[in-house]
Amino acid sequence: MTAQKSKRQQRRSRNSGNSRSITIGVIVVGALLIAIALIYPNMKPIAEVITPEAVSRPQADGLTVGDVNSPAKIEVFEDFQCPACVRFTQDIEPLVISQLVETGKAYYVFHNYPFLDRNSTTKESQDSANASLCANEQGKFWEYHDTLFANWNGENEGNLSKDRLIEFASAVALNVDDFTACVNENRYANDVQASFDLGNSMGVSGTPSVFVNGQQIAPGYIPSFEDIAAAVEAVQK
Repeated sequence: MTAQKSKRQQRRSRNSGNSRSITIGVIVVGALLIAIALIYPNMKPIAEVITPEAVSRPQADGLTVGDVNSPAKIEVFEDFQCPACVRFTQDIEPLVISQLVETGKAYYVFHNYPFLDRNSTTKESQDSANASLCANEQGKFWEYHDTLFANWNGENEGNLSKDRLIEFASAVALNVDDFTACVNENRYANDVQASFDLGNSMGVSGTPSVFVNGQQIAPGYIPSFEDIAAAVEAVQK
């Protein structure tokens, strides 16, 4: 009986040891998967930076373009990770600038609305919004804005990691040391949050969202140039 008890105890001890090993293994694998998910975007190779052609923007001042005394005020809320914002910036914004802002009909204002990383382990929307204001600190918001959109390649894919944002700074001839310090300390976090809060107060729920004198244009859709122009023309009457 004593020998049988000893064998049973040995089996229980082995089984207990195996269970502990399996549990530890599961924990280790889980920790590794989490670590990979967190650092993988920054491990991906950095692609060549696309430098867009320079765009003429009359009376550009910080995040605004045009005459502040224009009868219409166009406000645009965008997320640098947003694919629809890429289309808006490349196809519609140039028409707005050339036909409505340059003619003195409207004043154009950009607002950061970083929301696409809210369920992500990375914070590329937040980081790129802050980086755009770091570029603005050196008087090159619009050049950096154009470069961010020209290099878009998907949401939460690592393209707007901090290393990549610094690469873009080199492409637009910023002081990289000053820019890097600004990005790493998240210097404009409060300004980005204030812009986001403003969007929420105005009813923004996605990007791009466009307002003319406080009225949202084509909510839920990418507003066409014609939509925006009609709202601006209505202000002139």
